[in-house]
Amino acid sequence: MTAEHVPAGLLARYVASGTSPGSSHVDDSGGAWWWVVEVHLEHCPVCRDRVRAAVAADDGLLAADLRRVRAELAAVVATSCAERARATGSLVRSRVRGMFRSRTHGWARWWVTPVLLPQLGMTAMVVAAAVLLDLADRAAGRFPSLVLLLAPVLPLLGVAASWSRGLDPAYELVVGSPRAGLDLVLRRTVVVLAGVIPVLGIAGLMVGYSPAHWLLPCLAFTVTALALGGFVGVQRAATVLAAAWIVLVVGPSLVASRLPVVLAADAWPGWAIATAAVAVVLAARGRAFAGMASGR
Repeated sequence: MTAEHVPAGLLARYVASGTSPGSSHVDDSGGAWWWVVEVHLEHCPVCRDRVRAAVAADDGLLAADLRRVRAELAAVVATSCAERARATGSLVRSRVRGMFRSRTHGWARWWVTPVLLPQLGMTAMVVAAAVLLDLADRAAGRFPSLVLLLAPVLPLLGVAASWSRGLDPAYELVVGSPRAGLDLVLRRTVVVLAGVIPVLGIAGLMVGYSPAHWLLPCLAFTVTALALGGFVGVQRAATVLAAAWIVLVVGPSLVASRLPVVLAADAWPGWAIATAAVAVVLAARGRAFAGMASGR
C-alpha cells in the first residue's frame, strides 16, 4: 500500500473478500491487511470512490454483502416508518376523538343532563300505558282520557332533571360556570318539551284529542315548576305540582268519570293568563338559578 492510496491489486482483493477479513485466504497475515485497508478507507474519500466503483463493476462477496445490508436496512426503515405512522395516526385519531368528545360533551352539557334520556323514556312509557288504557276503555266509556288527564304534568319528569343537584352528576361543574343561570335552565327545559310534546301529540291524536286541549296546561305547569324552583328547587317544585294535580284533578276525575272543568275547551284563556303571570315571576327570580342552592 502506498502512503496515499490503496494499490489496485490490494483494493481488488479487498472487494473480493467481502465484509469479513476471514473471507480471504490469500496470505497468512490473519487478515491484517484487511484492517489496514478499512482504516485507510475511513479517511480517504478517493479510495472509497474506487471501492464504490469496483463494487459496482464486480459481483463479489462485498457487493453481495452490501446488497444484503441495504435490503435489511430498507426493511428496518420501512417497518419503523410504518410503526411510527401507525403510532402517529393512532395518537392523532385519539386526540381528535378526545377533542370531539370533549367539545360534544361540553356542548351537550349546556342542553341536557345525563339522566334526561331515562326520564324521557319513563315519560314515553307512561304515555304508552295511558294510550293503551284509553283504547281499551273506548267502547265502555267508563273513564275520561288518561292521556288528557296526565298530559299537563308529564313534562315535569324531565323538567325535574333539568336543574337538580341530585339528578345531575355534573351539577357543581355546571352551576359554577359563567353560563349557569336561568338561560341554561330554559334551554334544558326546551329540550325536555321538544322530546315530550311530539309524543303527547301523537298519543292525543290516537285517543281523539288535539294539542289544543292540553298544550297550554302543559306549558303552564312547566313554567310554574321553574318559577317555584327558584324558591324550593326545581325537583321539589315539579314533584309537588305533579302530586297536587294527580290528587286534586286526576283522582276526582276518574272517580266522577268525567273530564275536569280546567281541561274543557273554553278553559284556555285562564291557562294563558296563568302562564303569562308565572312567566313574569320566573323572569323576576332568574338570579335564583345562579347559586349552588338552586339545585335543592
